[in-house]
Amino acid sequence: MAFLWLLSSFAFIGVTYGCGSPAIAPVITGYTRIVNGEEAIPGSWPWQVSLQTDSGWHFCGGSLVNENWVITAAHCGVGTEDYVIVGAHDKSITTELGQMALPIAKVITHPKWNRYTINYDVSVVKLATPAQFNRKVSSVCLAAASDYYPAGMNCVTTGWGRTRANPAERPNKLQQAALPLISNANCKKFWGNKITDIMICAGADGSSSCMGDSGGPLVCQKNNVWNLVGIVSWGSSSCSTTSPAVYAHVTELRGWIDETIAAN
Repeated sequence: MAFLWLLSSFAFIGVTYGCGSPAIAPVITGYTRIVNGEEAIPGSWPWQVSLQTDSGWHFCGGSLVNENWVITAAHCGVGTEDYVIVGAHDKSITTELGQMALPIAKVITHPKWNRYTINYDVSVVKLATPAQFNRKVSSVCLAAASDYYPAGMNCVTTGWGRTRANPAERPNKLQQAALPLISNANCKKFWGNKITDIMICAGADGSSSCMGDSGGPLVCQKNNVWNLVGIVSWGSSSCSTTSPAVYAHVTELRGWIDETIAAN
């Protein structure tokens, strides 16, 4: 394997890391592609993972939901030959302190996943080696099936995807962008009947997700914790910041996620 990884030398004995509560607080300026985004504070989105091939090529993002499971997009096509990188910030530094490559035991894709409509765009990934939680590695909370996140609410997406489509620019350091949620009715004004209840839209406000962010998180803060509300799914092929980006809607998928993890 073409990686050299270092575990953090710190022992966090007796420390509990609750979901959605980063030990290192994120700083979001302006609650502002990740086109037109900004570099994140290292470790401030501790559930963000990088999905990589064994050669170290980042192809998608994902979110840790506990020590053993990651949620990503079905269209990423992750396989058991790939690796989940936890604790990363600058993915060009494979010896970054706290960063670790974890092998994958199993990938389960939603049975209703449709590559043509991009509906039910979710897979859950079981780690062969559990993630060790520390200040820079912990889980995100999952939005409950009953949760409501209104249009206009500012949420945050993160990833290492392109910061511009043409020519392609890929950042080494984790980027973040604040995006307002958009109602599905308004999203259909951009994308028509491609939008389903299994999707949620955000953006069209000067920033957007882009290629390489796929599978990563859209998180919204509720009751002082960050909840995974969306999974980066699809959008403008040119990464337009005036078109909404589309995410798999976690509240609509929560039942399947819970059942699948519990059964495996």
